[in-house]
Amino acid sequence: VGVFILIFAAILITVRLIKKGKISAAGILVIGPVPILFGTDKKTLKTILLLSIVLTVLLIVAILIYYMLR
Repeated sequence: VGVFILIFAAILITVRLIKKGKISAAGILVIGPVPILFGTDKKTLKTILLLSIVLTVLLIVAILIYYMLR
């Protein structure tokens, strides 16, 4: 049920933004250690790049903590 609520909310937000003419999108596809970024404008790409760097660092820290406590 939660997944359907999230999808429905995302669709509603997208429809509202399209009506206002303010929509931008970006995504990242990580194949091994190589990130492939795509998006509609530079600001969105910078945001998604920063997010991917932060998540990668958090993953590395989590893996190190896991193996140290093992």
